[in-house]
Amino acid sequence: MNRTMIAASNTLGQLQKQIDVISNNMANVETTGFKRGEASFTDLLVQQLNNQPNQAAEVGRLTPLGIRQGNGAKIGQIQNVQSQGSLKTTNRDLDVAFTKENLYFMIGVEEGNVIRLSRDGAFYLSPNGNENMLVTADGHTVLDENGNDIVINGDIKEIQISDEGVLKAITTDGGEQTFNLGVVSVQKPQFLEKLGDNLYGLPDNYDGLGVTADDVLTELTGALRTDISMKQGALESSNVDLSKEMTDLITAQRMYQFQSRSITMGDQMLGLVNSIR
Repeated sequence: MNRTMIAASNTLGQLQKQIDVISNNMANVETTGFKRGEASFTDLLVQQLNNQPNQAAEVGRLTPLGIRQGNGAKIGQIQNVQSQGSLKTTNRDLDVAFTKENLYFMIGVEEGNVIRLSRDGAFYLSPNGNENMLVTADGHTVLDENGNDIVINGDIKEIQISDEGVLKAITTDGGEQTFNLGVVSVQKPQFLEKLGDNLYGLPDNYDGLGVTADDVLTELTGALRTDISMKQGALESSNVDLSKEMTDLITAQRMYQFQSRSITMGDQMLGLVNSIR
């Protein structure tokens, strides 16, 4: 197998991953609060051949000296693009949308033992006797600023959610219960991992990447809650631009075809060499 075929085969596998990222974006174009992924490429190991020992003969050259032979490309990073999605008004009391980037709700999974993050503000009440627990559409619990489940006692008449994330539940007997929704601000979203069900979290080996949890995100409690900005009665749409994703998909498919053609041409060249007597 010659170098051309090696470089093309290496790149084919990485292009397939890019197509998978684009396909996932398109599949979630209607998912509330979804953030699109974007793959970027870097070169694999490059070998430089200094075929011209006399550098004086290369005066005026605009490209690097010598001949560079690569081994294809790889995906350097799949970035979570945090641009704000458009808001869709629902006029539903339990729908809430962030109006600033990089803010996430704290969600409890596995009976609240594990904290995940989500931009999906479509909440529901799960009744249990005289109690009502605030949950997501998938049944995960919504946490307050202390990491505890939000449980409202009594028959609920009205729920108000302020722009700073304060939930006030008014019961039919005139009582009021107040909770601060758990919200975090993410400084380094590239370290977040998509975990399914529109949830994000830190990877298991993030400490081996040279960062701590405090470097990646900050829990907005106390005076920091002034950084929260949300709107009740609305949901944030996905930030996926379908026309752009279609364009990127066509471009990736064309590059995939070119790399496949390179392997075919390399195979034909080897066939010609083997046929020489």
